[in-house]
Parts: sequence; structure tokens; C-alpha cells
Amino acid sequence: MKYVRYADGTSSRVGVVDGDLVRVVDGLADLLPLIEAGEAELLTAGRTALRRGATVPLPDIVPLSPIATPPTVRDFYAFEQHVRAGRAWRGLEMEPDWYELPVFYFSSPYAVMGCGPVPMTPGAERFDFELEVAAVVGHGGRDLTAKDAEHAIAGYCVLNDWSGRDVQQREMKLSMGPVKGKDTATSLGPYFVTPDEIADFREGNGYRLEMTCTVNGVPYSRALWSDIHWSFGEMIAYASRGAEVRPGDVIGSGTCGTGCVLELSRTHDSTTYPWLRPGDEVVAAIEGLGQLRNTVTEAAPVIPLRTRGATGQEDGTRPRFTDGAAR
Repeated sequence: MKYVRYADGTSSRVGVVDGDLVRVVDGLADLLPLIEAGEAELLTAGRTALRRGATVPLPDIVPLSPIATPPTVRDFYAFEQHVRAGRAWRGLEMEPDWYELPVFYFSSPYAVMGCGPVPMTPGAERFDFELEVAAVVGHGGRDLTAKDAEHAIAGYCVLNDWSGRDVQQREMKLSMGPVKGKDTATSLGPYFVTPDEIADFREGNGYRLEMTCTVNGVPYSRALWSDIHWSFGEMIAYASRGAEVRPGDVIGSGTCGTGCVLELSRTHDSTTYPWLRPGDEVVAAIEGLGQLRNTVTEAAPVIPLRTRGATGQEDGTRPRFTDGAAR
């Protein structure tokens, strides 16, 4: 089953893709309630729509994120080629623990969007895409095995984890991971595809499906989902260790090999793969999951945290507090 969520005037609707048509699921504006209801309800609603749902031409819609506001967004780091490139960018060797721990960070569920305009990170000059695949949790739990976690997946989407690289680089020097460099925008969609749709392509820890990204029609990225080191079952199991995962939680794979300008810039001249600028059209695609189309727009202005000249702002000293102690 391949679901799509789209705008309908001032509201949104959910439908099932049927060739060049979308067959509307009656009374549904967000996929999350259907995912929470369970796999049987998810499939039943889709089959009902395919039999008798009202139709909309697929080319006439602009896909939104299948879930308006996911409960959580965890983004992992599961493709080795990208991990090596990212660590080299920070002057680091490969860390042996990466092969033992499928690490992740939490991203903002409020910044999730579908196709359409994507604002640059405020204050960033080096704006980047990150081509990823996402799994959506269908039934939750804690302390899951990798096998149980694999069976807990309700569906998959294309994910683009937009990144302000210069902002990110400054933040990560402070040992807190990606913070404002990452949470301006995360694109998810264009469809929500149930596992049975791609089951025949299963290979290794993923699926033998091609992942590509173009900028203004120019090919940038090419990889295979099956290149992934950690399976989604393993990633979800790790996320559930001593904690809870819930229906609708989004699990990002991390960037595939060649899946961002940062990685490409290490092996090519900067004029070949320049950083993204307003007006650039970025198309992130995965076979079977669709094409996620976004256009980069100007960033919101940076609002200063302090008035210029405030204590500790301009002279580099630490601010002093009323008790006389520096904190």
C-alpha cells in the first residue's frame, strides 16, 4: 500500500496511490491515527479506498509529510561511507564503537514537512541536503529484539535531513551533537509505503533499491539502500533499549554514501557540487518510495541573543552574575 497526504484547501487529506490517481480515505487528514490503530486497520482503510474512494489526479497534488507532527524523530548514522566522510571533515579517524552502537540524535518533529519550499538554516552559508530513508514505527514497545523491531515497522518514506554545515560545525565543537544546524527543516515523503510493497527487493540489511539526489536536474548522489550497515530492526531495537518507541515515531537511516554536498566536496572541486542556495530545486528519490521535491528558500534572519556590547559578548569574557561568581 502506498499512502499520500496532501493539502485540500485549508485542510489536508489522506489517500492511496492507484496509478496516476489518488483514492481518498474518507474522513482522514493525517496518517498517524491510522498507524496507531494498527496494521490491520491501515490495510483495511487502504483497500476500502481502492474499491470506492473518491479520486484526485496524482499530478495535481503536492505531497505533504505523511504524518503532520511525528511523536519523535530519531536520526541514525547507519551508512559507513558517509560516517567516514563526516568524521574526516572533523579531522577524526573512524571510531571502533560505531560498529557496536547504532547511535542517533533527536531532531525536531515540528520542522517536518513534505514537498515544497524549504528555508535555509538561519546564519548558515553552507546549506546541504542529506539523502536518507526513514522507517515509521507501527507498534511500540521497549527493550525490543532486532527481529521484533523489524516486525514493528509500519512503512517507509524518503527523508531529507537539511543541514546548515557551518552552524553544525561550530556547535559540534561543543560536544553536543547537531543542534540548530539540523532542526530548521526535515523533509519526509512523498509517500508512506508499507513493507509488503518492497519485500521482493530485500537484500542484506536493507533493500536493493537505488537512492539518488539531483540539484537543478544535475545528478549529485547515487547509492543503494542495501549498502546500509545497521538494519532498521537493529536501529529501532537500540532506540527502545531502556526506553519506549511509539507508533508514528520516525527513524532516519542517516545519509547514504555520496548523499550530501559535504561528502562530495571532499572528493570534487567546490564548483562541481556547490553548497545549496535559494532557488535550488533538490529531488531526493528512492526506488519504490518516490521523489521528494523541495526548493530552497531564504533563511529567516538571525535574532541576536544579546544586545551588542553586553557583558561577555564583545570582549570574549565570561558573563558575571549578581553573586560575583562566574558560571
